[in-house]
Amino acid sequence: MTDLLTPEKIARDREFEREAVPWLDDVYRFAMSLTHDSVDAEDVVQDTFLRAYKSWHTYVPGSDCRRWLFTICRNVFLRSLERRSPTIDFSDSEGEALVNAAMFRDATARENNEDLLSRVDLGPAIERALAKLPEPFQTTVVLVDVQDQPYETAATILGIPVGTVRSRLFRGRRLLQEMLATYARDAGYAA
Repeated sequence: MTDLLTPEKIARDREFEREAVPWLDDVYRFAMSLTHDSVDAEDVVQDTFLRAYKSWHTYVPGSDCRRWLFTICRNVFLRSLERRSPTIDFSDSEGEALVNAAMFRDATARENNEDLLSRVDLGPAIERALAKLPEPFQTTVVLVDVQDQPYETAATILGIPVGTVRSRLFRGRRLLQEMLATYARDAGYAA
């Protein structure tokens, strides 16, 4: 019991509180963008900070703690998906087919985008479309477009090359465009 209150342990706890805990809200928002459920997001955040605390000895003081926590959070989320349901792999040809199908075909719909945005709240539709994106595209779009991370940071968090980030962003954005175009047609805002 005496080793619980060693000066090293107290210093480690204070350093964790100073470096990691301030990012709690950011990690929660990131987890929410991945899970789309507050209870699941809270579970992911709790597991993220537990793992971060246990691995605090691997954190390099002065480095980007937020990025380090986002990486842990993403890994926790992906592990939770593996436990819940089987994964579906996208081949490049399937992804390309989806991208091709996602292109806007009606030039007048593009011209009316500004008018459409002024008449309808797209927030819920965007959230639903993001939730429907296949995982490799969803996480990349969330990191870059929602969390405003640079491509290089997203690549580090995802453990992939920057070129793959760019490719996934392109495909993910095209899929979102198609889903939102369908929403606009269904809502009567586009032909």
